[in-house]
Parts: sequence; C-alpha cells; structure tokens
Amino acid sequence: MMWKKAIALSCAFLAAGGLTGCGGTTGVPHREDKAAGASSETHMVKKDAKAIVVYFSATGNTKRAAEIIARTKGLDVWEIKPKEPYTDSDLDYTNDNSRVSREHQDRSLMPEIDGDVPGWDSYETVFLGYPIWWGEAPNIVYHFVRSHDFSGKQVIPFCTSHSSGLGDSDVLLEETAKSGEWFPGTRFSGGVSESDLIDWTKHF
Repeated sequence: MMWKKAIALSCAFLAAGGLTGCGGTTGVPHREDKAAGASSETHMVKKDAKAIVVYFSATGNTKRAAEIIARTKGLDVWEIKPKEPYTDSDLDYTNDNSRVSREHQDRSLMPEIDGDVPGWDSYETVFLGYPIWWGEAPNIVYHFVRSHDFSGKQVIPFCTSHSSGLGDSDVLLEETAKSGEWFPGTRFSGGVSESDLIDWTKHF
C-alpha cells in the first residue's frame, strides 16, 4: 500500500499537533473534516450495541477526545500503547532517522502493542481514534487493525489534527482490516471543544 507524501512534513506534523496530534438505526454524517455540520449522505448505526472507544495518542489530543467520547456515551475505553513507549527524540519528525520518520518510510516497521482489548469479540461497535501523521494514521494503528478481526463490527473512525484533513486515512484502515462495516471518518481539530465532541456523539 503506497504512502501519500505530505506536501510539507512540518504541515503534516502540525496537523498532528507536532505529534500531538449502534435493533434500530440512527443516522450519522458521511465524511466530515470538523465536528460540526453534516452532509447529505448517512450511514446507519446500531442502537444499544455494546461499544468501546479504542485509540492511540502520542501527545494527548486524541486521548482527550477519546475519553470525552467514552465518558459522554458511557463506553468502555482502551488505549493502544506501544510496548516501547515513544520518547521525545522518537517523535522528532525533522530527523529522518527518528523512530517515527523510519516508521513512516517503512510500513513494515510495526510497533509491538502492549496488551490487548479485553473481551474484543463481545463488542459490536468500535470508535477508533488516532492522530494524523504525514496525512495518515500512524503505523501502530495499522498494526492494531491488521491484527484484529472486525467481522460483525461497525467501526467509527475519528482523528485529531491541527490543520490537515482526514485524507484517506479511514479508507486505508478499512482496506487494511478487510472486515467489518467501516463508516466514513471524522476529523477534529487538536483543540476541539468538549461541547463539539458531545454534539458529535449525539449522532450515535
């Protein structure tokens, strides 16, 4: 799978905050690059499905959004953590030899994940959160998606960034998963307000 190159690495990482970063049915907006607003296309979400928020966050923006979503909806939450935590030098996108730069250049460099989601098979809906790095989801998110069976699950991707949009990050993750019903993703700004996140959850 080819990587999309960002026009400028600095913009890509500003987009990630400098590495900051379901019975019945309910309508949810199609593709949004911000929390507010809706397009004409909708997808149906199962009501009363057992749901969980799963997320990766390097510097806290996605973590904050994920925890607000989980708290608002009363959902379980699980953080994707690398067994070898990222250091500040690992996250230095200006260094071509830094850990994140090397992972960006080589999709086969998949960070090992610490632990696994308890009771994964019991969940019917998964909110999947991640930051945008170089216009896409980080390798560790691809690793999580590749190593889990999403059959019978509805997946609602959301990401955080300061300036870049969602891009094709949701589509690429769906292609990697090869299973599950993936909804078009939603992008939130790195500093998205709690009220905007709460409003977004009302779609579900």
